[in-house]
Amino acid sequence: MDKSPDAFRTISEVAEDLDLPQHVLRFWETRFAPIKPLKRGGGRRYYRPDDIDLLKGIRHLLYGEGYTIRGVQRILKAEGVRFVQAIGRGEQSVAPQQADPSEAPDDDLGEEALEEPSRSHGSPASLSLPALQVLQVALSELLECDRVLSSLRTAIEPTSNE
Repeated sequence: MDKSPDAFRTISEVAEDLDLPQHVLRFWETRFAPIKPLKRGGGRRYYRPDDIDLLKGIRHLLYGEGYTIRGVQRILKAEGVRFVQAIGRGEQSVAPQQADPSEAPDDDLGEEALEEPSRSHGSPASLSLPALQVLQVALSELLECDRVLSSLRTAIEPTSNE
């Protein structure tokens, strides 16, 4: 049974449609304030058609045009949500004169780049931008896990000598 084009979609449906892991969509919610899916009981997300157009636009800017997260944030601020939604629908594109040089597609990911590439088996330059961004998300999640674990260790450390 196919849904109407106006129907709300679950995160799994949107992730499949955009060919992205669900955790990337949840991560983008933390980086792009305009992404606000409707949340029902248990935190289940439902995306409206406009939300999906926005996600498609963000995906195109990040993966298709090579913008950084910060660059897309600047485009959203300067041009607005409707502009990025139009990009997602294929009705609009980012013209070179619209882009600020600080937003320009870049081979390195700026402050969000993976650190210490010499420790890896391949250099970041040999990875595609989508692969680097997936690794960025994983790194962010691992750093957050480390922060939580460190705070828990501090909270449960014994106060007396055993």
